[in-house]
Amino acid sequence: MKYIILASLLITTLTLSGQQIIPLYEGEIPNSKPTPDEEKTEVKNGMLLVSKISRPTLAIYLPPAAKATGAAVVICPGGGYWVNAIGHEGVDIAKKFNEMGVAAFVLKYRIPSSTTMIDRTIGPLQDAQQAIKVVRQRAKEWNVNAMRIGIMGFSAGGHLASTAGTHYDSAFIDNPNKISLRPNFMILVYPVISLKAYIAHKGSVEQLLGKKPSKALVEYYSNELHIKTTTPPTFLVHASDDNGVKPINSILFYENLIKKKVPAELHIYQKGGHGFGLDNKSTHDQWMDRCRAWMESNGWLEKK
Repeated sequence: MKYIILASLLITTLTLSGQQIIPLYEGEIPNSKPTPDEEKTEVKNGMLLVSKISRPTLAIYLPPAAKATGAAVVICPGGGYWVNAIGHEGVDIAKKFNEMGVAAFVLKYRIPSSTTMIDRTIGPLQDAQQAIKVVRQRAKEWNVNAMRIGIMGFSAGGHLASTAGTHYDSAFIDNPNKISLRPNFMILVYPVISLKAYIAHKGSVEQLLGKKPSKALVEYYSNELHIKTTTPPTFLVHASDDNGVKPINSILFYENLIKKKVPAELHIYQKGGHGFGLDNKSTHDQWMDRCRAWMESNGWLEKK
């Protein structure tokens, strides 16, 4: 009963703290099967988790107009493609960005499922592309500069964000007006990057692609293989002792960004493990301060 009450309070806080929560799609959700909504929200080990998501939404967090820089970030929480860790990798991050004058949009993306989707492998990417499209379409309404919209992801959400940043020229959604789906920058925190067996987080691979994916599918979603000169500038954070998602994921992505002369910055902490969100308790250093400095150095926080 204690956890049910706590979950209810956290859900209420989530709803009230967001200035608005909107359906990600107007009308029919693409690539969906007609199934009942079985979404579940619960608290586990102090984390607010949402599972069985089949109706994606976008929670909108806007800074005060006087403080707004025009920059915006779409946030993809982690959760192994099984859940969305919507609290410490979503809402908490959005509020921190608002303090910086950055608009934040927490994406509650669909959980890959052959029960709810025609093609489970593209569902989350469709949602990430749609989120970028919606923010870019409504940029003026939300006091956002359409050329300063980034995407951010944690763990499997980092895989989703990096997929959006490396596969933006292949639209998996209806986009008749040819709105750019390319994020202007990426922020990847302990991200899953590669789905190759010797690197990958096995649970994320199986949940997204199934138990026996083809070699072609694994390579398509191994995002370190798809970096090009137009890949967005990227900020990466990881911990050396991350036993959930190996730090080689961030290292490989960073190395390949540099090879293509894409601006990039990588921070690997000695300790921290996996899933620390804003607060790596092993150090007094705050990675979000480094992220802010990186954004400032690239001009995304300049008021224009």
